[in-house]
Amino acid sequence: MKGYLKYCSRKLGWYIFTFVIALMLNFFLPRLIPGNPVSLILGEMSAGMTDTDKYFKIYNEYMENFGLNLPLWRQFLRFVVNMFHGDLGRSFNLYPRTVTSLIADRLPYTLAIQLPAILIGWIIGNLLGAVAAYRKGVFDKVIFPVSLLISSIPSFILSFVLLFTLSMTVKVFPTGNAYAYDILPSYVTLFGFLKLPTWKFFSSLIYHWTLPFLSSVLVMIGGQAIGMRSMSLYELNADYVLYAKLLGIRDRKIVRYVFRNAVLPQITGLASSIGGAVGGALIVETVFSYPGIGMLINLSIRNVDYTLLSGCTLMTSACVLAANFLVELVYGVLDPRVRSAHSEEG
Repeated sequence: MKGYLKYCSRKLGWYIFTFVIALMLNFFLPRLIPGNPVSLILGEMSAGMTDTDKYFKIYNEYMENFGLNLPLWRQFLRFVVNMFHGDLGRSFNLYPRTVTSLIADRLPYTLAIQLPAILIGWIIGNLLGAVAAYRKGVFDKVIFPVSLLISSIPSFILSFVLLFTLSMTVKVFPTGNAYAYDILPSYVTLFGFLKLPTWKFFSSLIYHWTLPFLSSVLVMIGGQAIGMRSMSLYELNADYVLYAKLLGIRDRKIVRYVFRNAVLPQITGLASSIGGAVGGALIVETVFSYPGIGMLINLSIRNVDYTLLSGCTLMTSACVLAANFLVELVYGVLDPRVRSAHSEEG
């Protein structure tokens, strides 16, 4: 137990240090993008304006309101202080909307696609990879090439293929958006606090959700199947497996240990995927015009919206780090070598 606590404290220290670095990068890198968001806003507002003094007066007021007239280091300190109060600032392009409210509006759409795609893809992919490695024969000859083909297709290519075939050619699914244009979001309240979409709105959501989900889950299945197959083959050919067979241990028991060892690296990939899920599938959401976090990041880049881009990337970085830290804790429980190594160091 002492070794495990020492292991956790070390990992926590490294992750806090990494978060500080990520925080600095998320703040400073967007501000290196060429262009000034205030100039872009005023360029649209002041079309036809001939009074130069009035233009610069408005410009200076906007710079002061957004805090862009301050030195970068003071802007960073203000950003950090506000962040700990749950305030990520206001969007330049969608003013006066706050970054927090914009993320809260878009996050459910992204998670509705990403979490099911990641979890279902991880489970199915690992099962297929394990079966291909263990059964071999026709299973491996079919599962491996198909998985390799799917995992090799870039997500934007697969998205365009599904969009062209199932939306534009066969016209089974819509071409984009999260729900039909002629439907307003409507909900029913249960137990006084639980809000659920009405059946009409929910069916429209599922109808528009299907293609983005397929685009994400197919790539996930292919990649996980390839990884699990490789790890399983490595473990099946390990010396301890041959030794266990010579001792007469039942094959079913050996296989259980083999796949337990093989799935450990896959758990790391699962954590990274879940952590990055909040960042959305930028390309998939752009192709299908799906209003998730990915589209929000795309919008913030095109409009040089510093605060919105920093808020989205910071949230993604924090979730990835948190997910990986949880995996490190799980590793310490599942792998006794981690606990013994730190116990010996102590």
